Amino acid sequence: MFATQDTILKLLTLCALAHSITALALQEKSPVSHGSGAPLDPSHKYLIVRGEGSQQGSSASQEHVEFDNAATLLLRAFKNQQVPASSELEECSAPSHKATFSGYDYVILLGMLVISLGIGIFYGFFQKGGSSSNEFLLGSEMNIFPVTLSLTTSFITAIELLGNPSEMYFQGTQFVLIVIPMVLVIPVAVKIFYPIYFKMELTSCYEYLGIRFGKEIRILGAVLYVIQMCFYTAVAVLAPAIALSKATGLDTKIAVVLIYVVCVFYSSQGGMKAVVIADSFQAAVLAVSLVLIVGLGCFYSGNPIEVFQTAAKHDRLEFLNTDPNPTTRHTVWSVVIGGFFYWTSLFCTNQASVQKCMSLKSLKLAKIALGFAIIGLIAVFLLNFYTGLMVFTHYADCDPLTAGRISATDQLLPYYVINTYEHISSIAGIFVAGIFAASLGTVASALNSLSAVTCEDLLVNGMNIKISPDKGATYAKWMSLGFGIASFGLVFIVEHLGGVLQATLTLNGLIGGVTLGLFVLGIACKQANTKGAFYGGLLSLVLVIFVGVVAQIVSVEQPLLPTSIDNCDCHVNMTNIIGDLLTEPVEIVEEGGFTTCPIFRLSYMWYSMIGCLLTVFLGWLISLIIDFIQRRNVLKITGNKGIDNPAVSEEVFKSDSQVQYTTNSTVTTTTAVDIKETTSGEGHVNHAIRIDDE
Repeated sequence: MFATQDTILKLLTLCALAHSITALALQEKSPVSHGSGAPLDPSHKYLIVRGEGSQQGSSASQEHVEFDNAATLLLRAFKNQQVPASSELEECSAPSHKATFSGYDYVILLGMLVISLGIGIFYGFFQKGGSSSNEFLLGSEMNIFPVTLSLTTSFITAIELLGNPSEMYFQGTQFVLIVIPMVLVIPVAVKIFYPIYFKMELTSCYEYLGIRFGKEIRILGAVLYVIQMCFYTAVAVLAPAIALSKATGLDTKIAVVLIYVVCVFYSSQGGMKAVVIADSFQAAVLAVSLVLIVGLGCFYSGNPIEVFQTAAKHDRLEFLNTDPNPTTRHTVWSVVIGGFFYWTSLFCTNQASVQKCMSLKSLKLAKIALGFAIIGLIAVFLLNFYTGLMVFTHYADCDPLTAGRISATDQLLPYYVINTYEHISSIAGIFVAGIFAASLGTVASALNSLSAVTCEDLLVNGMNIKISPDKGATYAKWMSLGFGIASFGLVFIVEHLGGVLQATLTLNGLIGGVTLGLFVLGIACKQANTKGAFYGGLLSLVLVIFVGVVAQIVSVEQPLLPTSIDNCDCHVNMTNIIGDLLTEPVEIVEEGGFTTCPIFRLSYMWYSMIGCLLTVFLGWLISLIIDFIQRRNVLKITGNKGIDNPAVSEEVFKSDSQVQYTTNSTVTTTTAVDIKETTSGEGHVNHAIRIDDE
């Protein structure tokens, strides 16, 4: 069974061309009249299409004649629509002039990078302080304004800046609803998660998992974060670098090297203060580039009324797709509900965002910063979405992808800026500086948070390495440098794996969902215990990664909305387009096999929700099973030795707390005493703050 309508169209085109070529090849041997409605010779060969030879019988011959007539008419119509290539029109796919970076553009880009480096030099070598790990990683009570800007840029990656406009252009506006769950996350963050973090005075948010469940869960959360962010930063730099390279001619390796050299330097030398101040500067560069592009677009591409009218005319406006099918890529349900879990994992359980909020003086300031950061993020996203519709208005009658001007959808916005505003000096440089600013903010925040997680969760807690306060910043600097080098190396590995780019982004959402599930399990489920969280988290991680990987392997490319090349100012080589169409492999979906299961066809928007809910459910279920087994063992001891056995307290049977064993067969119960992790021979004691304790 053929997977898509595109496949059927490819087959029909192949059939028509095969029949027409056969007819033309046999024209001398079997001359036919080309008058209107004249049947072709029924003796033509049909081996290519039907696997038949010449057949006797009126029904078969009549079918052949009708099909051959249709194929001939198709070819004639195609030939009649062809306009001979004029000597004045150049080939669309091979333009004689290609816009590139000018000297002014390079000056602007390098100027932005030099200023970012200067911030690192100032805070690393001239600003006093920063000798302790808390000073280096948290910045010691920073001001609210730069932290707000830094939080905003942390969530704006270069992938989204290039991907959102192409989503609007090729798929429509349903994805715009992703701003709704951003708003819904605010009360969850400021009422549940951040009050817990500030009361416990955490450096790493995974400290909560250690206090609630034990060392093992804290290490599990930290390792998941390290893996997630190392690959994510590599993809977040490589993907836009490739797109910029194809559209502007800027070498991919140069772009990657520049981003990493600058990021590694100012994040490893200046710490959190340098990261936040640099992010503030980069946020200004990004805002200027976006506003400038939209402002010029109103003049060169159309005002907002024209933009929305054109989008509506070509079926780009879609906001209320309520299809309940979870395999549909973007619907109201998948974008709002799935997006809620995705943004909750980023705002509430991602160390990069938590660490910046913890650098403020109080919980009240953190709530204000987070609220304004989300408002700024919504404004940037809406501006970015509008840019995509504006670009569509500009290319409504000459799609650059179909015409061969670009080779991938994420090259759309760079191509538009470089070619439309080529005659305006420095616009291309400002735009690319904005894209670089987004990449710098993502990588720098990731490196600083990775050094915090490694020092606090893995070295001190996991490996019991004692780090003195005066050497904490030194350790953190080396960790930041090491992760920068490791992420830089991963870029060149990911570059040669091709299809792993989208898979890495999908796995980023899956891992984030599992991590969120561990936090929800600890906060909302009193019955959850260490073993339940550990085995539930691991089992959920294995299951969701399996689903995500298989889904990437068997995924069918989403068909694009119709585009036009009717009014191109260049010659579109239709022969190449048809040749590419016919040389693409025909995808056939075979019946049967586990890969046909609907779970592997789910929209990627549901992955974070699946990871979170599966972790909570399995963790809670396994905890109940373990607690039941423990209570049953206690009853056996009681039955064998009697209730007077001093090893068993009568309080065990009256308490709702989980029963835990020790190495010397004593039983302890959990109590909330102090907000510090206690590890002793008597087992883990739960001191975490839960919702009901608030």
